[in-house]
Amino acid sequence: MNTKTTLLTGALMGLLGVALGAFGAHALKPMLLESGRLETFELAVRYQFYHAGALLITGILQHLFPVGLLRWSALLFVVGILLFSGSLYALCFTGVTAIAMITPVGGVCFIAGWLLMLIAVLKAVK
Repeated sequence: MNTKTTLLTGALMGLLGVALGAFGAHALKPMLLESGRLETFELAVRYQFYHAGALLITGILQHLFPVGLLRWSALLFVVGILLFSGSLYALCFTGVTAIAMITPVGGVCFIAGWLLMLIAVLKAVK
C-alpha cells in the first residue's frame, strides 16, 4: 500500500469504527444484549479503531521513511481488521460460532504488522 492509500484507508477505518461503535451502542444494543454479544461487538470496534490509528501512523512513517516493509505493515493491518474485527462482527450478526475461528488469523496479522513496523523503523532511523 502506498502512503496515500494507507492514510485514506486509516481514515476510512476510523470513520467506520466510530460509526459502528455508535450504531452498536444505540440501535444494535438491545439485539447485542439479547444475544450476549455486546462485549464481542465492542472488542471488534476497539481493535478496528486501534488499527485505524496504526494505519495513520504507518502512512506518516511511509511519508517520512520510504521503507518497503511499511507497505507490508499497512497491508497486514488492513487484513487484520477485515479478519479480526470482520469475523467478530459476523459472529455478532449471525451467531455462527465457527466464524470465530478466523479471528486469531486476524490477530496474527496485527502482530505481524506491528513487527514489520518495528523492523522498518529500526532500519530507517539511525
